[in-house]
Amino acid sequence: MMVVVAVALMRGDGAVLLQQRPLDKQHGGLWEFPGGKVEAGEAAADAAVRELAEELGIGVAPAALVPVGFAENRARGLVILLYLCRAWEGAVQCLEGEALCWEAPERIAGLDMPPLDYPLAQALLDHLRARG
Repeated sequence: MMVVVAVALMRGDGAVLLQQRPLDKQHGGLWEFPGGKVEAGEAAADAAVRELAEELGIGVAPAALVPVGFAENRARGLVILLYLCRAWEGAVQCLEGEALCWEAPERIAGLDMPPLDYPLAQALLDHLRARG
């Protein structure tokens, strides 16, 4: 089973960051939550911190990551863990994707996304609604 982490960075105004996948990769040009593969021996939260530094140039404390939900494709042996993060250090930069955008959580599922990002978008909405 391959484990992938994804992070919904949320600004103070409630907008969530999405990045556009590189055009030369699988699902190229589609929008997704930033993140990536958990390496052998690495904790999921630590992988999320590493991926955010690599992809966006920001620093995140593992304690700032709140688990929100997951999505899985059993046929491919893939599970994606989604975290919510409201606090980070540094300015967000597009270091690995094609572009970045900030969207209201209720608009995310309307974007063209890889299949497993849709249930993640719903999990984020459910999490936010449950906490008022």
